[in-house]
Amino acid sequence: MSDMKVKDLADNIGITPDRLVEQLNEAGVTVSKATDSITEEQKQTLLTFLEARHGKESGNTISKPKKITLKRKSTSEIKLGASSRQGGKTVSVEVRKKRTYVKRSAAEEAEAEAELQRQKDAEEKAIADAKAEEIRLEEEVKQQQEQELREREALEAKEAAREAAAVEDAVAAEKQAEEEARLAAEEEKKALAAEAKAKKSTKKVVETTKLTASEIAHKKLEEADARRRAANIARQEAEQALKARKKAREEEAVLEKQRAKEKAAAEVEAKKQKEARKERDAAAAKTKGADKPADGAGARRGGRNARGDKFERAELHITQGKGRRKKKKGRGAAHASPIIETSSEHGFTLPTEPVVRDVDVPETISVSELALRMSVKAAEVIKALMGLGTMATINQVLDQDTALIVVEDMGHNPKAIQDNALELALEISDEEVGEAIHRAPVVTVMGHVDHGKTSLLDYIRNTKVTTGEAGGITQHIGAYKVETSRGEITFLDTPGHAAFTEMRQRGAKVTDIVVLVVAADDGVMPQTIEAVKHAKEAGALLIIAVNKMDKEEANPDRVKTELGNHDVIPEDWGGDVPFIPVSALTGKGVDELLDTISLQAEMLELKAPIEGAAKGTVIEARLDKGRGTIVTVLVQSGTLKKGDIVVVGQEYGRVRALFNENAEALKSAGPSTPVEVLGLSGTPASGDELQVAPDERKAREIATFRKTKARELVMAKQQAAKLEDMFNKMESGDVKTLNVVVKADVHGSAEAVSQSLLNLSTDLVKVRVVASGVGGINETDAQLAGASDAILIGFNVRADNTARRIIAEKGLDVQYFSIIYDLIDVVTSAMTGMLDDVYKDEIIGLARVDEVFSSPKFGDIAGCLVTEGTIKRANPIRVLRDNVVIYEGELESLRRFKDDVNEVKSGVECGIGVKDYTDVQAGDQIEVFERVLMKPML
Repeated sequence: MSDMKVKDLADNIGITPDRLVEQLNEAGVTVSKATDSITEEQKQTLLTFLEARHGKESGNTISKPKKITLKRKSTSEIKLGASSRQGGKTVSVEVRKKRTYVKRSAAEEAEAEAELQRQKDAEEKAIADAKAEEIRLEEEVKQQQEQELREREALEAKEAAREAAAVEDAVAAEKQAEEEARLAAEEEKKALAAEAKAKKSTKKVVETTKLTASEIAHKKLEEADARRRAANIARQEAEQALKARKKAREEEAVLEKQRAKEKAAAEVEAKKQKEARKERDAAAAKTKGADKPADGAGARRGGRNARGDKFERAELHITQGKGRRKKKKGRGAAHASPIIETSSEHGFTLPTEPVVRDVDVPETISVSELALRMSVKAAEVIKALMGLGTMATINQVLDQDTALIVVEDMGHNPKAIQDNALELALEISDEEVGEAIHRAPVVTVMGHVDHGKTSLLDYIRNTKVTTGEAGGITQHIGAYKVETSRGEITFLDTPGHAAFTEMRQRGAKVTDIVVLVVAADDGVMPQTIEAVKHAKEAGALLIIAVNKMDKEEANPDRVKTELGNHDVIPEDWGGDVPFIPVSALTGKGVDELLDTISLQAEMLELKAPIEGAAKGTVIEARLDKGRGTIVTVLVQSGTLKKGDIVVVGQEYGRVRALFNENAEALKSAGPSTPVEVLGLSGTPASGDELQVAPDERKAREIATFRKTKARELVMAKQQAAKLEDMFNKMESGDVKTLNVVVKADVHGSAEAVSQSLLNLSTDLVKVRVVASGVGGINETDAQLAGASDAILIGFNVRADNTARRIIAEKGLDVQYFSIIYDLIDVVTSAMTGMLDDVYKDEIIGLARVDEVFSSPKFGDIAGCLVTEGTIKRANPIRVLRDNVVIYEGELESLRRFKDDVNEVKSGVECGIGVKDYTDVQAGDQIEVFERVLMKPML
């Protein structure tokens, strides 16, 4: 090619001439301006320079190929089978093969060599570490074996020394016995000689039966001989035991040598296998380094080979023939993974008959837990509950009765169990409590309200209790002791109002004798009959105190007659119930009443153990702002001491102080003693049992368990939404609800007030006690009342400052009472005020339709004759046909002739226009009425 100018070349390659001149000078081509000419060789020199600058090999150098592709083609012929008409057919088959080899770069080669060197170094280090670990383990095993050998030799030496000592002791005992026998024989010889000499010198015959010296010596000889034989037998037994132990040690040594040989052989075999594995790994690594392809496929195959080696070393559950998968074809067949041998049997076999299980049902159980115990799905249990009319979810808690019915319906055997393992820990055996001794009787005074119970008890207390005692507590706790000539008597006072039925029932359960106070001028009343029933249910003796005998209208015979109608027969009539006439005002008959109580107690032979842990019953509980929870307890057995850990219902605590009815501090209280207990964690319920716990941890566990169980029972009852309840709600319609929050001074009063309010519920208004408790009205009570729109009721308590502020802010209704009659009256009035207005239809007039006229202004006008009452304008009417109401509406117009009038009286004709009704016929009756507002009644 001819020469060309620099300017033309710059235009061809698309750069400026100055830049091209600069590059040519850098490449060693001498040019000065754009008009200079350059040859083809100078252009090639520039190209080589630029390629070298950009990292490329020059085009004129002979470069070695980096990739070689080999192609191979072979042709063969296949001869097909000949048909019947023509000869065989030949088909040419051409097979083409292509394989590409890629040469690595110098950097890749260096990296591959470095990788192989790192692998080799890692393998050598691993081998060295393995050898060092093996040597360390061998040293440890050797040291351990030497230590065991030394210990065994020391033990054997000790055992041998002990055996040798035993043999030496036996030999020494035998020698000692032989020496004793020799000495005894010599003594016998001397005694015989002395005896013969004495017979020669003495002729007197002694008739006594004493042993001679020879006989004594002979006996000693026999004893020495027996000891020698026993020592000989002991020595022989010791030698035999020594031989047996020696033989056992020899057998153990032989077995130890055999085990050592087996262990050494196993170690040699393990070393051989390890060396063989190392050789295989080294060969595989060498092959992998030599034939490793550039694309990484060989690496992946090598990885499979490595995994295959691992699988080949596995020994557990591997089978070589049976149960293997079908052998793979192709190159990957050699790397097939070994197959783990498994069993082809199923793990579940269909039962041939229904499985009936014994299902333990606790007091509360969730649906899922019940299904798990019956081995069925929870959906089946829910379906069974729906069949029983109960809608439930999988997490709902069921009570024990419902769960028992479900288990039985599903074909299993239910078994009711009680979760009382912790409760049994408090049970006290008879051996622990000691011997029972005589105790004071517990007497409960019962009767109708205003029959003089409190007055009678006041008289007994004022005359029989030590002068100067503090009397503020007795009336409050209602329990105290009285000292009589026949001993002590414990009295319990119970209210007489109908609302305190539960308190009277609890009093009857803990009592021995019931004194029923009946007013001679009033006779038997409802609470009197109720007290008789409670006494009979509790199995207590009954004594009738006919009170108010000082009144002129007193009639004790009437009381006897009325009580006789209720199966209470006086002793005068041949019965077994004493009737004692008394007067709380004058004191007449009080001494006779106390003597009768003491006599009945002696007949009952009341006894209780005084030693051991105490048991008692809560009479009353209250919350004092300064002292905390105060519980009145009647100790029934054992001795309650200051500092005891007690469990009372769902509460527990340490007894910080004990007080009697006179507010005197006590260190302990025995049976039949009412005391006030301080130190409990909360206010228990009246009637709860007090028990002494071994420690505070156990008491806390029991109290927590009782709280949890009570909460689960409440939830189970609340969650049981039965279909019949839903139907009842649908039938009852919109029922008003009065919410109340009750706070009282003592637990018994709170319980009585709550029950009385619940009993006030009717079909129209329901009373719902949102919460009840003991103590003053606090902030929590006020917030709860505000949230539930409830009335706050304080029975002998008041609200604190915080509660009063919240009551004022929210405008809550708070009522304070000290008499239960007033409380019931106020709540009844509030319930009445919640009722809707009640209207009553009163018929004021009746008219007979004689004729019907048409009016262009009012439509049909009924010409009527008023037969009863008065027809008034703008009143509602009813149209009757054959005494059947066919329309009810309004009276639109009332006319007398052509004049509008306000009313038409009986016996007068008039025209009546019925609003929006055009079907009035002659002979119909029009009834006019008015709605009168009535006072709603519960």
